[in-house]
Amino acid sequence: MPILRSGYIALVFLLSACAVRHTTLTRFEFRQRHMGIEARIVLYAPEEEIASRAARAAFARVAVLDSLMSDYRVDSELNRLSARAGGPPVPISGELFFVLSRAQELARLTNGAFDVTVGPLVRLWREARRTGVLPPAEARREALERSGWRYLRLDTATLSAQLLRPRMQLDLGGIAKGYAADEAIATLRAHGVTRALVEMGGDIVAGEPPPGAAGWKVEILNADGAERSVVLARAAVSTSGDTEQFVDIGGRRYSHVVDPTSGLGLASRAAATVVAADGITADAVSTVLTVLGRDRREALLSAHFPDVRGYVRAVEAEGGAPPR
Repeated sequence: MPILRSGYIALVFLLSACAVRHTTLTRFEFRQRHMGIEARIVLYAPEEEIASRAARAAFARVAVLDSLMSDYRVDSELNRLSARAGGPPVPISGELFFVLSRAQELARLTNGAFDVTVGPLVRLWREARRTGVLPPAEARREALERSGWRYLRLDTATLSAQLLRPRMQLDLGGIAKGYAADEAIATLRAHGVTRALVEMGGDIVAGEPPPGAAGWKVEILNADGAERSVVLARAAVSTSGDTEQFVDIGGRRYSHVVDPTSGLGLASRAAATVVAADGITADAVSTVLTVLGRDRREALLSAHFPDVRGYVRAVEAEGGAPPR
């Protein structure tokens, strides 16, 4: 009997040691170019094969979403929908319907300060950034007539979208990357990798924390003092504004973010960072905070996003930088 007991203890010890070795996690990092930026995945996995397989699946998911939501790709589902502007409702994929629904909800809450129908204005502004010349007033008026969130109609029952005015053009630049990062994290989780972080340009989504850590340390670009960095787990952070993407025209600095009311890049010099529960919220809210004035920013967050942390740094035209 003692011999059997000793053998049992030895077997349990051996199995426990194997389990410890099996669950030892190693850090891996992967990069691929998607949605016009370099996407980065950092994850912890027990072995390289598992890590590589999960990362490939996550990047493949992002590639699928790019094929649905890109405004650069002629064959994207988004552009196929825009090509039928002014016509009857068009059945669309569940992914595109979800993103458009979230965009329209924020458009309603902000009275159009967030607007994914600004495609004509965005295309006009891209040309201005390339040439360094402001768009002619007539061209802006014409583009504004083809924009407006109220001219996008969604039908939940038929999962369809309708653009009510001819030659409208959708642009998901302020929301799609955050959603793609959410989906990448979900894909990694489906492949057994939960301790991961996905970065899509200015959008970061974190899953479970690294081994032995409370979370992923992420810098908050527009915060001050002790809040300059946060420990992120099962949450997202997004930054928007003219910190990196801007153009100087006629001695004035304009952001790459287009003001839906003027058709020009924002000249208010505001940059916003948002911490939220998911990437799609962080991405969209950080974009709209750069458009809204201070009072409207605070009202939006307190009334509709009480769990969202927003940090805004407004820079005066003369170069001052008063805190929010």
